[in-house]
Amino acid sequence: MIMKCVSCGINVEVQNNWVQFKCPSCGESEVVRCEKCKLVGNTYKCGKCGFEGP
Repeated sequence: MIMKCVSCGINVEVQNNWVQFKCPSCGESEVVRCEKCKLVGNTYKCGKCGFEGP
């Protein structure tokens, strides 16, 4: 299964180090982040409510 990182836009394979969680603001949109973006703290933006977080 391939997911797309919302921070950098690269495709992430599920066996690699990645994270998926609900938006902390609206709780509806799924946020997927790759290992690199998590490590360096790249921001992400919720596609539903526009919330931005590290």
